[in-house]
Amino acid sequence: MTDIIKDLQRKMDAASSALDFEEARRIRDRINLMRGGASAAEVAQADTSGLVRQQPGAMGLGTSRQRPVPPPGWKPPPKPDLMTSGRKRR
Repeated sequence: MTDIIKDLQRKMDAASSALDFEEARRIRDRINLMRGGASAAEVAQADTSGLVRQQPGAMGLGTSRQRPVPPPGWKPPPKPDLMTSGRKRR
């Protein structure tokens, strides 16, 4: 395991000296996962981009909630009376 980490460390140093900081960040994240106890196969499958694909039906860009959830105890407001709405009192 330490040989793999040392090899990744060399690759990270080479990427940073070549000014490829995005690749160096990916390799750094892989090293951190391996030091945390993940196996090499789990590290290869891990998504270290930091981005999460949005699920279909989400509320909007950047949201992770699928549907709006009202707070506990919330009741919808009463509907207006159609016979009296839009009229002024005389």
